Amino acid sequence: MDPVALESSNTLAKNGHTAGNIPNDGTGVVALDPYLEPFKPALKRRFDKAQEWIKKIEKTEGGLDKFSKGADTFGIHQNDDGSIYYKEWAPNAKQAAVIGEFNNWDRNAHRMTRNDFGVFEITIPPTSDGKAAIPHNSKIKITLELPDGQWIDRLPAWIKYVTQDLSVSPAYDARFWNPPASERYSFKHQRPKRPESLRIYEAHVGISSPELRVTTYKEFTKNMLPRIKSLGYNAIQLMAIMEHAYYASFGYQVNNFFAASSRYGPPEDLKELVDTAHSLGLVVLLDVVHSHASKNVLDGLNEFDGTDHQYFHAGAKGKHELWDSRLFNYGHHEVLRFLLSNLRFWMDEYHFDGFRFDGVTSMLYLHHGIGTGFSGGYHEYFGADVDEEAVVYLMLANELLHELYPDVITVAEDVSGMPALCLPLSLGGVGFDYRLAMAIPDMWIKILKEKKDEEWDIGNITFTLTNRRHGEKTIAYAESHDQALVGDKSLMMHLCDAELYTHMSTLTPLTPVIDRGMALHKMIRLLTHALGGEGYLNFEGNEFGHPEWLDFPREGNQNSFWYARRQLNLTEDRLLRYQFLNNFDRSMNLCENKYGWLHAPQAYISLKHEGDKVIVFERAGVVFAFNFHPTQSFENYRIGVDVAGTYRVVLDSDTKEHGGFSRVDSNTRFFTEPLEWNHRRNCTHIYLPCRTALVFALESTTTPNGH
Repeated sequence: MDPVALESSNTLAKNGHTAGNIPNDGTGVVALDPYLEPFKPALKRRFDKAQEWIKKIEKTEGGLDKFSKGADTFGIHQNDDGSIYYKEWAPNAKQAAVIGEFNNWDRNAHRMTRNDFGVFEITIPPTSDGKAAIPHNSKIKITLELPDGQWIDRLPAWIKYVTQDLSVSPAYDARFWNPPASERYSFKHQRPKRPESLRIYEAHVGISSPELRVTTYKEFTKNMLPRIKSLGYNAIQLMAIMEHAYYASFGYQVNNFFAASSRYGPPEDLKELVDTAHSLGLVVLLDVVHSHASKNVLDGLNEFDGTDHQYFHAGAKGKHELWDSRLFNYGHHEVLRFLLSNLRFWMDEYHFDGFRFDGVTSMLYLHHGIGTGFSGGYHEYFGADVDEEAVVYLMLANELLHELYPDVITVAEDVSGMPALCLPLSLGGVGFDYRLAMAIPDMWIKILKEKKDEEWDIGNITFTLTNRRHGEKTIAYAESHDQALVGDKSLMMHLCDAELYTHMSTLTPLTPVIDRGMALHKMIRLLTHALGGEGYLNFEGNEFGHPEWLDFPREGNQNSFWYARRQLNLTEDRLLRYQFLNNFDRSMNLCENKYGWLHAPQAYISLKHEGDKVIVFERAGVVFAFNFHPTQSFENYRIGVDVAGTYRVVLDSDTKEHGGFSRVDSNTRFFTEPLEWNHRRNCTHIYLPCRTALVFALESTTTPNGH
């Protein structure tokens, strides 16, 4: 990270600290990138808008802290005296009433009162025997009278638990989740400190079993958490947790923003999952979807009060053409309350450690990235196409999160490359901690589709892996869930295709296709891990080359679960070669954990040899050597090394344990000589087999066996 970014506080507060004499007016980012100079007015304008919101919220709500506690008052709550309090915003409605199993769905039984801001509320006294009038887990709705006299039923917008019975209807039922104290989960473990090197395991609870069904929170806790820990990851990114009616949406069509998906189990089980992860030292990130919402009316936010513009923009501006979903109005006071409170709710109620914000590109631009390519010209990031209300919302979200939770992690999924997205708020950045390096998986897929091995452009590969914005941290990945979905192919499917089904057994000959596929799978992942960013991400199953794509039950596949699962058992079968890729993934992560290259400055690449297909670089004091040549191995290959000393191999993609041939002796010691080579002060000679990656470290840092 740049010292200016490191020394500047991630806050919009007027007393926010900026490094040196850099102004605290939103234009400080120019100190890191002088090309932003012409866009100072736009930077200052969005900074000022964020400040205006903070002042307004301070004046009307008592500050961001109180404002973001909406979940404490909105929605349904039981008071200490056993009474039930319910509060809902529905400005278009004339009247409202609570209906449910508790009052036989009688709209006249419990009418609510309305204030001048369109907020309805009611307090329902306890029953004669002192119990809550609305029993735990009973069905409930709000019914609203519209100006034309029509009554409509809706699920409470802040509801915390909804369930679906497909034998009755695809629409969800809202339930009042209020278990007795004896059944509430009590957190036992502190949140882990934010890791210096972020190694993320992206996972979907529902697919985390080889069985043809939806996996539960309990099963994920028991089976997946130890597996993730064993593989050397220190963070989990959970997808599809916010409730979504359509399972095949992968969780990206959210209906109920405060409800943890009930298809995996009750809320208490998710709390246990997060708490258990914390006990293992794993931080847990939520894949949060604030970029859009499901268009469902009966069980979503759409047309909640009978209009199309309560939570969303009216008309075409409020609709996402490609996603067929609704778009939030980020400039509305109550929408900000809802979204900021939503972030706080997941942090406080479930003890998540941060968020991966989905669809940030769609939020940042009025065109939502539809039919638009990004050339990298700065006018694209600060012109009329930018949705400044959305930018300001993201600034406020990062302000809130980093102020209340110092170890929080926020990650932006942005394909556009907007400058300053991951720079501190005091400098005029948007305040994210990391962005996803979305160009990297695209590069690997393009190479595998279009290039023969001998045509690989080594220079372009290293350029793409290191082409990131100065001072802004990036999470690199070779592939994510996007590449695993039906219609696309994972890296291993591209590499091996049909032979994955016929020649991954150790009882069958090692074919050239499988040999190549396994070798390149390991090399691609290590090169991405070591060179591509300040964090690393892997989607569940891809670490061992999972042989099938993902496809959720839907009408088009006869509602089959065949592809809506991860066959994690493949790595446990000693007769299958998947174990070797799994072993390498663990070795790679554990090696990074020891040497910390992800939180070290960007690598120095000393060699990019197109003919030899060799890449050599140093990062965090270790030396990486990759030989992508399909057939040529190199003996006594001279490489540049900056720090003199005796080196040992600390990671070798070619060991038997990793499914290779063990062509490099792990006991070999490599001595440097004071001869400048490839702009490094010293050099050494190595044996570099074809399609092999080696990592060297000073002998003094290694244990006796060199690991």
